[in-house]
Amino acid sequence: MAVRRRAWQTSDGETKEAWVAEYTDTAGRRRIKTFARKKEADAFLAQAKVEVREGVHTADAATITITKAGVQWLSSCEQRGLERTTIDSYRQALNYHINPHLGRLKLSQLSAPLVRQFEDDLRAGNPAPGETEGKCRSAAMVRKVRSALSILMGDAMERGLVNRNVARELRARRKAGSERKAERRQKGKLKAGVDIPLAVEIRAIIQALENMPGRHRAVIVTAIFTGLRSSELRGLRWSDIDFSKNEIRVHQRADRYKVIGKPKSESGERTIPAPPMALNVLRQWKLFCPQSELDLAFPTKTGSIVQHTDIVNRGLIPAQIRASVVTTEGKAKYTGLHSLRHFYASWCINRKVDGGLGLPAKVVQERLGHSSIMMTMDVYGHLFPRGDDQKELAEAEARLWLA
Repeated sequence: MAVRRRAWQTSDGETKEAWVAEYTDTAGRRRIKTFARKKEADAFLAQAKVEVREGVHTADAATITITKAGVQWLSSCEQRGLERTTIDSYRQALNYHINPHLGRLKLSQLSAPLVRQFEDDLRAGNPAPGETEGKCRSAAMVRKVRSALSILMGDAMERGLVNRNVARELRARRKAGSERKAERRQKGKLKAGVDIPLAVEIRAIIQALENMPGRHRAVIVTAIFTGLRSSELRGLRWSDIDFSKNEIRVHQRADRYKVIGKPKSESGERTIPAPPMALNVLRQWKLFCPQSELDLAFPTKTGSIVQHTDIVNRGLIPAQIRASVVTTEGKAKYTGLHSLRHFYASWCINRKVDGGLGLPAKVVQERLGHSSIMMTMDVYGHLFPRGDDQKELAEAEARLWLA
């Protein structure tokens, strides 16, 4: 292994020089790499020696660009049968974020400092090489893009195109969960009347739904009293609604492309008890529900899967406007169907004296179909009764002296 100076003359008689680092890779093949300055060649050779000794070196000539690696990765994702929405998410991360900034680099050229700079550029909205304008990305988007880059590098490692996953190494050096905690601090906790509809608002919405078309009333009321996700509502079948047992079984969902599939996780398959109002509304709607080959409970007029935007724009938002659940500008206060899921969670959590069900955290997790109790507590933990308000403290203090 050595660094040597190389000089030559062009056809115009101009003398040029460069510095060449020569070494033998892990496979015993002779490799050379050219640099404009000697210190760059020395630094590369020193690093290459360490990587060859540890068996983690991949020569530039033996690998491909990140753009080409991304094409192979997406192809393997499709062959493995990943969900279309997942593949589209990966493709967007590649096309709009990774390739513009890093696509020209070879896999072996990617380093932890480059990944860190890539993250900083995304956050700051710095333009990609060759572009004049950039756009700031949120912390959540940066984390999502880096995760996609890490998965891409992992796929390349399995193909033998690179020996290190620097994106994963960079993430491993950071304190677990620190980024998510920072995002939650910035976003803040869910607030009643801001993110979670108030009970009085829900009552007004339900009353407003009485004069709206049957499907919109049925799907919104079901969402309020079961907490089903939009995809689960859109994929719900009549055969999953057991009127004799007063419960709804969740066994499938419909994605954004109107494709029926299994819930995203094992815990997503669950059985939820339904209150009388929801069941009565569903019974009434079933009499007028269009026929559907998929046995859908909330199909379109032609029996196909309804779009998420249709439920929101033609159901949730008009119902709020009719119920005067609006902002100071007169617009619907809650623009997403997930707000009803938040209400259902709070209804399950709140004490019975406050009009809730007073359910334990584990039961709330099961009702919501969360994959872990940690997810439930991270989102809704602050809603659980603390049991240390002034009245309860005074009563506990009195019992202590009487004991």
